[in-house]
Amino acid sequence: MKYLRQLKNLTGKRVLMRVDFNVGFGHDGIIAEEDAIKIEKTLPTIKFLIGKNAKIILMAHLGHPKGQIKEDLRLNGVADYVSKILKKKINKLDEIIGPNVEAAVKKMKNKEIILLENIRFDPREEKNDKNFAKGLAKFGDIYVNEAFAVSHRNAASVSAVTKYLPSYAGLLLEKEIKALSCFLKKLKKPVVIIFGGLKFETKLPVIKRLLPKADYALLGGGISNTVFAALDYGVGASKIGREYFSEAKKVGVNRKVRLPLDVVVGEINGKDYFRVLVPKEKINLCGANYGIYDIGPATIRAWSVFIKKANTIIWNGPVGYFEKAPFDKGSASVAYLVGARSKGKAYGVVGGGETLSVLTRSKMIQYIDHVSTGGGAMLEFLSGKKLPGIVALK
Repeated sequence: MKYLRQLKNLTGKRVLMRVDFNVGFGHDGIIAEEDAIKIEKTLPTIKFLIGKNAKIILMAHLGHPKGQIKEDLRLNGVADYVSKILKKKINKLDEIIGPNVEAAVKKMKNKEIILLENIRFDPREEKNDKNFAKGLAKFGDIYVNEAFAVSHRNAASVSAVTKYLPSYAGLLLEKEIKALSCFLKKLKKPVVIIFGGLKFETKLPVIKRLLPKADYALLGGGISNTVFAALDYGVGASKIGREYFSEAKKVGVNRKVRLPLDVVVGEINGKDYFRVLVPKEKINLCGANYGIYDIGPATIRAWSVFIKKANTIIWNGPVGYFEKAPFDKGSASVAYLVGARSKGKAYGVVGGGETLSVLTRSKMIQYIDHVSTGGGAMLEFLSGKKLPGIVALK
């Protein structure tokens, strides 16, 4: 694989770079701290290119517009934020491709930065369309992938574009690949993997593939709710992936898996909540108007034993509805435990936007050995799958 840092002369070169600027904005228009981390980790590469007198054309997406132009998903706010923290003007365009973009690129001077409009506004992006990729490639002399978070996607700006330009891994992508590869080679037992959140279609197969490498798998959040339901427990109105029951059942009966011993149940659109012990016999853990929103104190105590003895920890996904009290206690407790153990003897790898949010809130993020900018991409990489965006660079 070729790396950007290996290039010597970039003066006047047009560098077409895919970045991950997929961040969330609060009602006040401010980017959340955990999302800002993704942008800040890309800045060293942008500064590197500025220092090399290159011309920088950035491609990024925001949200899931599904090939349609959506005003609330334009990249204007992202451009303003990057300009502010970079202390350099970003020329944000309202289009992705076409004569206006070509004209803007031709006028570029060394060290200037252009940000194209949300790449996913064009339906050809997620179809990995070769003609679309060829059109994008006209803007650059070289291509750089600096978006690990989307490298598991077969997309035009990630995969197909590499066929038409000399292509390189950026500084951040290089760091991700080397850190995770080293991590896999030096897995020190006991290995504990912790999974929560939703995205069953991504996580359940990954959990299954990681189980042979793990000593214990601690499952919470929507993942454990789906496993409970697949094992014939009643979970009320909890969010579950019913179409993944077959996979969930196989995971749930694995001897390495530890499901919650107790859960915190809450009333849908209400304030009532209470703790429920999970017995061995199959029962309804909550009624139709309630959902499982967090792991309970008995689970936290039991899991702490595994985490405190771990020498390798992988964590992806909060174990409860962490955005709302009192259902934030489980995820916060896991964050403290993982952070403390990573600060001590264990090597900790954490990824996923919501997981980073929990760690940021708990002030434990600085103790994690490797904070990955990718959630799904990190999981697929660790499970041994080939990522299209990385394979395309080889």
